[in-house]
Amino acid sequence: MLPRHLQSVGSRCFARAGHSQFSYVNRDFPRCPWWTAHYPQTHFHPVSTWHPQEYFRSYPCPQTPLLLGPPCFPWAPGHSSWFHISHCDMSSTGDEPYRKRKSAEGEDHGRKMLSKRSYPPANDFSLPAAQDSSGFSAISQPEVKGETTVKRKWEDFRHLYCEPSKRRGKFDFSVVSYNILSQDLLEDNSHLYSHCRRPYLFWNYRLPNILRELEEMNADILCLQEVQEDHYQEQIKPSLEALGYLCEYKVRTGSKPDGCAICFKSDKFSLMLVKPVEYLRRNIALLDRDNIGLLLMLQPKMGKEAPSICVANTHLLYNPRRGDIKLTQLAILLAEITKVAQMQDGKFCPIILCGDFNSVPGSPLLRFIKEGRLNYEGMTIGKVSGQEQYSRGQRILSIPIWPESLGITQKCVYEPQKDQQQKEKYSLVESNLKHHFRLSSVYSHILPDTGMPEITTCHSSTAITVDYIFYSAAINDVFVQPGASVPCNGLQLLGRLSLLAEKDLWSVNGLPNEISSSDHLSLLARFRLEV
Repeated sequence: MLPRHLQSVGSRCFARAGHSQFSYVNRDFPRCPWWTAHYPQTHFHPVSTWHPQEYFRSYPCPQTPLLLGPPCFPWAPGHSSWFHISHCDMSSTGDEPYRKRKSAEGEDHGRKMLSKRSYPPANDFSLPAAQDSSGFSAISQPEVKGETTVKRKWEDFRHLYCEPSKRRGKFDFSVVSYNILSQDLLEDNSHLYSHCRRPYLFWNYRLPNILRELEEMNADILCLQEVQEDHYQEQIKPSLEALGYLCEYKVRTGSKPDGCAICFKSDKFSLMLVKPVEYLRRNIALLDRDNIGLLLMLQPKMGKEAPSICVANTHLLYNPRRGDIKLTQLAILLAEITKVAQMQDGKFCPIILCGDFNSVPGSPLLRFIKEGRLNYEGMTIGKVSGQEQYSRGQRILSIPIWPESLGITQKCVYEPQKDQQQKEKYSLVESNLKHHFRLSSVYSHILPDTGMPEITTCHSSTAITVDYIFYSAAINDVFVQPGASVPCNGLQLLGRLSLLAEKDLWSVNGLPNEISSSDHLSLLARFRLEV
């Protein structure tokens, strides 16, 4: 759970430590990523010698503002290796680019994995755990004067609920969903980050920022997307395990080097089931993409017997014009959730669905997730995700969207395997999709103070919302969907970390920047399960 009410996303001057005063690089430092002029007084210390525990300090209470900052690279004695801005090019050792992808639509299925780079030992990135008496993490770095930051507030909804009776138990837990930006994809799509200062794009700079952010949020469950496989195995997994997490991972199919991870605190949950989900079907032309999902069934560790919680994490196809693929991938994931989350009495256990859905709020795909039904008759394939304003000339979604050979009905469940001759047939001409869940979104997608849209990703090409945390809400939850079929034990949303408007993000030069090392913002929510 985020241990403070404020988190900052921003940009700060370079600081040279080891002096009585900080000396700052000129604010007019060119922002062109190919600029290689020499500032002899500006250095980056090798990341493998960074020891973050020396620079953390605790605040007395969770209400104290906390400013997140980049690594403080010390001018430590005994280290003679320096990383100069004049040497910052992507061909430098340890940051060699992979060749460009064929397109941003995932058409290149034949790309071969290049040889691994060498990285500092994973234990160099292990971050210390620290909490105050309330259970909130309480870590920060010393503030640096002259920094530009945007604060993210913690929105607390606990006052909207009555305390459960003594006869009922309660289990509070927090969830993060975060697309951490695979380094391989960053380098393949460097045109999206032309606004960034080049040193901020190096993995050896980004990794400590990402790990620090995850450590400071101190969530009980982490759902991460775009997790590069070699980084996960060598650095991210060992670092998170050192913080008390157990980690599960699913790499994308084909030769794609990244995937999704779900990590959970071993002192809060027991692992009951792991279910990797592959959307690729080689015999179905519609499903020739390498996107994946990952499902975990987690049993809360509490005094009273509690139902398991189904946690799903996914990263759907990006291509804005292929809504038919996105809906089919989502249908496969929902069918898998139905199979593992349904209990013996026919009801469903609580569900958490996180990920990068590559769809905007109000789009047909998002309405389908929240409302449980979608009539797609006459809908163009480019309209499904809402990423494109104009859909002229695009073909209409076929009815049905996917072939019967997929084995999934229009209700997003697997067809019964027994009695094939008399199995329940779903209408091949029906244009209505349905699923068993009406899931509420943690975020409202509009900033209450200004009415501006909330943003979760911001780079040179766009600033939109594509990342979400959905959950099966309890009947008394403040954001329960009208008419929702509530499972036997739904969840109450206790709080969330606020998002930002586009102008706020561009005030700190968009994403990534010196403090936030992904082109996505992290999403954080806290829930309560009453038993």
